Amino acid sequence: MPEKPIADWNLSERDAIILQELARDPQLTSRGLRDLLAEEHDIDVSHVTVNESIRRMRDDGVFREALVPNEEHLFFSLFEFQFNPEGFDEHWRDALEHVRSSRHTFMYFLSDGDYQWKTIMMFEDREQESKWIHEFYKEYGELVNNLRNSVVTNVLKFGTDPELFEVFQEDGDDE
Repeated sequence: MPEKPIADWNLSERDAIILQELARDPQLTSRGLRDLLAEEHDIDVSHVTVNESIRRMRDDGVFREALVPNEEHLFFSLFEFQFNPEGFDEHWRDALEHVRSSRHTFMYFLSDGDYQWKTIMMFEDREQESKWIHEFYKEYGELVNNLRNSVVTNVLKFGTDPELFEVFQEDGDDE
C-alpha cells in the first residue's frame, strides 16, 4: 500500500509544543500560550509570534479546527459499506456525496478490504439512525451489497492526546 504523502512542513520545537498545548486546552489564548512557553519550556516569544505560528500551521493544513459535539448527547455508530460491483460504476459518486454531505456524518474515510467506505455517524436516537439506513437503502440499494453498522455503546476516549505531538520532536524513534 502506498504511503500517504507527507506535507512539506517542518515543525519547529516551538510549533510542536504549541500544538501539544492546544490539544491539552483548545481555549488557550496566544497570550496564555506565550506565558506557558516561557514558564514551562523556556521559549521567549511574543503573543503575536505565537498567533502567527498558529495561523500559518492552520492555513498550511498542519491541523484542523473543528466543532465537535459532546459525545454524551448523541448516539455514535460506525457504518461500513460493502458494494455490489454491478451497480458501482453508475451509482458510486452520488452515494459517496450523499454520505459525505449528510448532516449525520462525523468522519468519513476509505479503507481496504471488503468494506471500503467507513463513516462514523451521529444521531439523536436509534430511530433516527434506522430511518437514515432505510432511506439510504431505498436510494442506493443497487450499489450496496451490505451496510454493516456497529453501535458505539461506550466512548472510552474522545480526543487527541497532547503527547502525540512529541513525535514531531523525536529523532526517528519508532515507539
